[in-house]
Amino acid sequence: MSNASETAEAPTDASAGYARLSEVFESSARRWELIVYPSLFAFIILAAYGFYLIYNLARDVHYLAISVDTNMTTLSSNMQSVSENMGQLTANIRAMTVTMDSIDNKVATLEPMLANLDSMDGAIQSMTQATHTMGRATQYMQVDMARMNHNFGRPLSFMNSFIPW
Repeated sequence: MSNASETAEAPTDASAGYARLSEVFESSARRWELIVYPSLFAFIILAAYGFYLIYNLARDVHYLAISVDTNMTTLSSNMQSVSENMGQLTANIRAMTVTMDSIDNKVATLEPMLANLDSMDGAIQSMTQATHTMGRATQYMQVDMARMNHNFGRPLSFMNSFIPW
């Protein structure tokens, strides 16, 4: 009977082992549930927040792209205006260059006239000096005439008293 009791104990030992394994597995599963479920919940919340951030970033990038496109269109039209104004500026500078060359040629023509003007200036200065000399001579003549009038005036005033007209 010892054989029978051994075989009868073996299934009880096996079921007890299975029961013990089941209890250990359940306690281990409970410990994992305390860690995994809150972690899974936190991951879901973080994933939702990440999706929200990515969605807002995509929306902001979309608005940025629209704004840049609008500003680039404006910039393109302004650059076209700048290009046209530069063309006009270039044409005006070319015209100024031609005008400056013409002025340079005219100034070169005026240099001999400047020498003639210097000689004319000397002649005018000598004429001015001669005019001053004539003015002094006229002033002396005026003084002499006043003296002569004074000298002749007395005898003639005496004679005027006898003449009726």
